[in-house]
Amino acid sequence: MCLSIPSEVVEVHEDEQSVTVDTMGVRRKVSAHLIQEPLEIGDYVLIHIGFVMNKIDKEDALDSINLYREIVEKMAASE
Repeated sequence: MCLSIPSEVVEVHEDEQSVTVDTMGVRRKVSAHLIQEPLEIGDYVLIHIGFVMNKIDKEDALDSINLYREIVEKMAASE
């Protein structure tokens, strides 16, 4: 099973066809070669093995991120 956490685009590198994303506080550069839509700072995307797979709605992304945070908090509390 593979989970994809929504990531926010924080930098666009048009010359490299890549973007830097923030995934719950972790930043990394990923390839945008597989997506046809233009990406902008503030967009939310799903990533698989270093490639942006699709852009997602901001509201849905934030709902998912909040759910992941809730899961992490509950796991930490149970330790």
